[in-house]
Amino acid sequence: MDKTRKVSRKDQILQALAHMLENAPGERITTSSLAKEVGVSEAALYRHFPSKAKMFEGLIEFIEDTLFSRVNLILEEEQQALQRCGKILLLLLGFCEKNPGLTRILTGDALTGEPDRLRQRVVKLFDRLETQIKQVLRDAELNEGLRPQVTLNTTANMLLSIAEGRICQFVRSEFKRKPTQHWPAQWEVLETVVFR
Repeated sequence: MDKTRKVSRKDQILQALAHMLENAPGERITTSSLAKEVGVSEAALYRHFPSKAKMFEGLIEFIEDTLFSRVNLILEEEQQALQRCGKILLLLLGFCEKNPGLTRILTGDALTGEPDRLRQRVVKLFDRLETQIKQVLRDAELNEGLRPQVTLNTTANMLLSIAEGRICQFVRSEFKRKPTQHWPAQWEVLETVVFR
């Protein structure tokens, strides 16, 4: 019995799009070039996705599902707030490092010229991450007696902003400057200044 799982044509298209985003930083992906990469006609692409925007939505959905299912695991497995925050941020940075093409979507770099709803969906993804970090910090106050140096909102925003900066450096360096490089030492410093 063949143990390899057959990849659906829809998944092949999304994988090809992610691959092209990784291998052609700064370039706009056309449906013609994507069809060529997949080895099908443009009409075949449109049988699976009614538009290129829907292809990007498929990738954003994959990012959301992957990140938030793993965030939920972190929340189940880890009880201490600092470790939760650190692991959530490391998850985001590690995901970006392993998926450079998808990272271009998260920074908005790959969405230039695409419908605004795609950018808004990415904004909501980051808002959701920030809200999750804020909740972890709130739980730290209630359950661990830990109070941030500044407000919960300010602290959550600062932590996510630092991670986003690392991600932007990764894209700007054309994936040479890894987001997790130096992160353990940086997180160690952040841990000492986040709470009173």
